[in-house]
Amino acid sequence: MNVPAELKYTSDHEWIRIEGDIATIGITDYAQSELGDVVFVELPEIEEEFAQGDVAATIEAVKTVADVLIPISGTITAVNEALDDTSELINQDAYGDGWILKIKIADSSELDSFMNAEDYTASIS
Repeated sequence: MNVPAELKYTSDHEWIRIEGDIATIGITDYAQSELGDVVFVELPEIEEEFAQGDVAATIEAVKTVADVLIPISGTITAVNEALDDTSELINQDAYGDGWILKIKIADSSELDSFMNAEDYTASIS
């Protein structure tokens, strides 16, 4: 299972890449493998505000439908519009082209609750 060391992780299987005050968020390789083939992603609106734990996106897969929870409070600055036409990018490249959204961080203290790669790997083993 691919778990990049430079990212942070949630117990709900989202990954977070922090760049300044912007967090890029997606689902982990483990999560996409559990979902199966992704067929549709419902994305949030740019400039929409979310609190930590809110449902920000929905992923429909052949097996099931799953919510993507916002791991950190803030305002959406970008969504991956490529997923509108090629939602399978989540299966093909969960940590790269399959990113879901970017959010401007409202409360950086929330970053303390995330797992590092080693802890996340232990949680899914």
